[in-house]
Amino acid sequence: LQNGAVPGEQGKQEKSVKRGNWGNQIEFVLTSVGYAVGLGNVWRFPYLCYRNGGGAFMFPYFIMLVFCGIPLFFMELSFGQFASQGCLGVWRVSPMFKGVGYGMMVVSTYIGIYYNVVICIAFYYFFVSMTRVLPWTYCSNPWNTPDCVGVLDGNLSSRAALNLTQLLNTTQKRTSPSEEYWRRYVLNLSDDIGNLGEVRLPLLGCLGVSWVVVFLCLIKGVKSSGKVVYFTATFPYVVLTILFVRGITLEGALTGIMYYLTPQWDKILNAKVWGDAASQIFYSLGCAWGGLITMASYNKFNNNCYRDSIIISITNCATSVYAGFVIFSILGFMANHLGVDVSKVADHGPGLAFVAYPEALTLLPISPLWSVLFFFMLILLGLGTQFCLLETLVTAIVDEVGNEWIIRKKTFVTLGVAVAGFLLGVPLTTQAGIYWLLLMDNYAASFSLVVISCIMCVAIMYIYGHRNYFKDIEMMLGFPPPLFFQICWRFISPAIIFFILVFTVIQYRPISYNEYVYPTWAISIGFLMALSSVICIPIYAIYKVCRSDGDTLLERLKNATKASKDWGPALPEHRSGRYAPAFSPSTESHLEVQPLQPEKDQSEAAAASPMQGSNGSAHSQDSRL
Repeated sequence: LQNGAVPGEQGKQEKSVKRGNWGNQIEFVLTSVGYAVGLGNVWRFPYLCYRNGGGAFMFPYFIMLVFCGIPLFFMELSFGQFASQGCLGVWRVSPMFKGVGYGMMVVSTYIGIYYNVVICIAFYYFFVSMTRVLPWTYCSNPWNTPDCVGVLDGNLSSRAALNLTQLLNTTQKRTSPSEEYWRRYVLNLSDDIGNLGEVRLPLLGCLGVSWVVVFLCLIKGVKSSGKVVYFTATFPYVVLTILFVRGITLEGALTGIMYYLTPQWDKILNAKVWGDAASQIFYSLGCAWGGLITMASYNKFNNNCYRDSIIISITNCATSVYAGFVIFSILGFMANHLGVDVSKVADHGPGLAFVAYPEALTLLPISPLWSVLFFFMLILLGLGTQFCLLETLVTAIVDEVGNEWIIRKKTFVTLGVAVAGFLLGVPLTTQAGIYWLLLMDNYAASFSLVVISCIMCVAIMYIYGHRNYFKDIEMMLGFPPPLFFQICWRFISPAIIFFILVFTVIQYRPISYNEYVYPTWAISIGFLMALSSVICIPIYAIYKVCRSDGDTLLERLKNATKASKDWGPALPEHRSGRYAPAFSPSTESHLEVQPLQPEKDQSEAAAASPMQGSNGSAHSQDSRL
């Protein structure tokens, strides 16, 4: 029963056994939580909340969660689980749209490259925190400048408090030791994105470590990563709780938390607040990355993914809110210590994780301990997402080739993808690496995700047909999707996604990093990266229409969008109703049915169900029996 197969029917069980399944349901839920809960929950959400009206931001945030986040999450989980295929194989539902799957792979590749570089920087900070005094505590290091003013420097204690406040108010002059450590030592930042300089060897070493860790955890696919997530998905909550308890006991913590939560109701009428809420929900849950479809494809066919999608989405958002308390309690303490406003020390992104928060930690007794814990938490949060990004790419490749050999050699495919990811990440460890990292973060995985998600909604609901899809879900779960989800999928979620797209375009500002403004050629590269994932959709659609049967363009379009014959549940015993094979088992055993161009993914299943997959592959519908 482990793989959702009927006991005693070895032939039927075979395919799922080959492809693999989660050991149990907890593994899937923990992996999905680890995937959805990432660095953004810690370094982006609290800042967005504080910027957009504190507690008032929670209102649009939860509305977007209910009307866009959970429905999209449920759609992707049910889509992958029904077909037991990765982000390419599922598009047998409407072969013309397979380009959406390729777009998801491109996006996952970009994110996978730069995400592991962020993890490697966290690894670096984790290792250097294992000292008696954190290296960014004082201004007496060779890399410091005369502008450096440390909050713990001895020479400051003699100065009057007024002097200190004046010093801190002239923010353009004062630089903190943590900022100089980050810019001048860890990154050794160059002056321009085109000036790569040298590779920072400590970061390169840490990048190697992080790719080795990811590879070892995925060495046996979901069988090994399913065991690792028991630790990587749960331990960050332990660390968050330790830091939370430490944070709220500090003087000034309440000020920071009030900053984070005080509602400014006038901001609720601002379109930017709603746009930020929708974007944060959308990116935070990992919709349109292909990872949700991939993870759900390893589920048993009858698993209740409706329940899972609600649990995972709410856990993700609750973690974001909880992380805000952890971040702002310590930032409030630091602001109190410096005698400045919380807004002066609040930051987001790498600036929060590697500058503001580490500086705040230097003020605590036994600061190396808190630093080690904080960076260990960042590593685990990052790895949970990275596992799924790598598994998405590997699963898509293996399912697409689909023969016996590649399924046996899946470990080598994983190794190949990991080595390629490491080599492509090397330029991001140079002196201009952070510029490239932020360029990829801003362009490669922003508006392209919104376009991909919108097209996926339309393809499933309007091309394949909402009635067909609702019947498929009823066949899988035993009940149709609730009416609320039906309305969201057909009307509300696509409308919200379209709103996010328009909002992203209107709000667009050329990227900058602190005072550095990116040159036009760099921004052009950013747009090309964004376009490279979306362009897969029309290119593949044109290719598919050209290869389809039909005398007129309309006939070809109909054939290209029609679900292929091998669309449906992967295991024969689940293919009932309109997916039932044409022959009875007794007749099948006497027939040798061989397609002219067998569907790649059906080679193993042919033994169990010769008819399945014999009527045309996802690449050519000309093959006839």
